[in-house]
Amino acid sequence: MEARSTTSGRDPGRAGDLRIAPSVLSADFGLLAEQVGEVAPAADWLHVDVMDGHFVPNVTIGPPVVASLRRHTPLFFDCHLMMTEPGRYLKDFADAGADGCTVHVEIGNTDELITQMRSLGLRAGLALNPDTSFDAVRPYLRDIDLLLCMTVFPGFGGQSFISDVMAKVTQARAEVTAGDLALDIEVDGGIDDTTAPVAVAAGANVLVAGSAIFGHPRPWEAADAIRAAALTAAGDR
Repeated sequence: MEARSTTSGRDPGRAGDLRIAPSVLSADFGLLAEQVGEVAPAADWLHVDVMDGHFVPNVTIGPPVVASLRRHTPLFFDCHLMMTEPGRYLKDFADAGADGCTVHVEIGNTDELITQMRSLGLRAGLALNPDTSFDAVRPYLRDIDLLLCMTVFPGFGGQSFISDVMAKVTQARAEVTAGDLALDIEVDGGIDDTTAPVAVAAGANVLVAGSAIFGHPRPWEAADAIRAAALTAAGDR
């Protein structure tokens, strides 16, 4: 099924296809462009974690860093906005080179934010935390391009995978199949070559991995290992 493209012209790929999205949250920020370049051949997307110090306790990067990275790679930029007021910054991220932005359902104003992302030519994503009910996102599945089921609580890298979230991933995949929706299902948190097959078997197709990739001395090999493990589960799904 064809996914919606962005005004940038960078192809996100076909909805439902397996994708590996290394998260720059776990990269060495002093060598960010170099590390992204190393992992790029093994990546489909680049996942950019944006934290505002309010919705989550940490502060990370903003549009200037996205713009700097954009000059160094043609990868599709999947920006996860862990922010209380993402609407104030969506245009800045679009102008900086983001291809898709994901906002949290917990902050409200979901319809308005989806409309704003669409008007900016962004792919629209919606995230939910591990303790948020699937019912909170169900009404929006036809209006978005990506559903991000957090498998850790957002704010810090290196956390352990919360397996209970897989029930929501399975619910989401059932809705996508029943409605023939062009929707990617993403998981983020604790993803490695052991948990990736679990997530894919449950119905996820976009795998965000940070520590497991950038914490490896050869991050491209770690990304390849996650893909190989996930493909085994995808074949069985």
